[in-house]
Amino acid sequence: MGSVVKRLLREAGRTFAEEAGIPLKDQPGALFRLLVLANLLSTRISSEIALEAARQLFEAGGGTARGLARLTWQQRVDALGRAHYVRYDESTASRLGDMAELVQEHYAGDLRRLPIKAERDRDRAAGLLREFPGIGPTGVDIFCREAQAMWPWLRPYFDAQTLRGAERLGLPADPKKLADEVAEKDLARLAAALVRVARDKRLAETVLKG
Repeated sequence: MGSVVKRLLREAGRTFAEEAGIPLKDQPGALFRLLVLANLLSTRISSEIALEAARQLFEAGGGTARGLARLTWQQRVDALGRAHYVRYDESTASRLGDMAELVQEHYAGDLRRLPIKAERDRDRAAGLLREFPGIGPTGVDIFCREAQAMWPWLRPYFDAQTLRGAERLGLPADPKKLADEVAEKDLARLAAALVRVARDKRLAETVLKG
């Protein structure tokens, strides 16, 4: 591992799921919470507010498909409001409720069924994820960047934003070469760190200066 990558992981190598208190484990609750987070992060709102919105929803009982579906629309709106996710709170509350119901209907509340349904094919998995309300191409990328920590068949998952971050640091812009920079267990951390670098020029300068 090169010195730039070591500094990058030290400075910014925490996954967004970990920031939201979601363990990266191949379990129904963790996978559903990651899907909620991907939905929230897909909107044009700061990641800090989206992360807090996820925490508030989970604390209100929305950490599983069944739990989120059982929350009333107003309870979801209130949770989002406590996180100041106010610009999109009403539409997002509706989407999240619909998403939770779809996870229950199509996957019996357990997203571990999605890889089986997709036959562990990345393109098929992306298509299935886009069936969820509020999950478009951006949401697919967010989910898969983090889910690669649990699902080896997604690896390496570096989308356009992560590759922009890599270029900013002078790292390989080829996904396979970039993946060689770290151990497999650190791919999700590297992807998250590169997203932060792509968004924050000052962070990139800090990492490069050492």
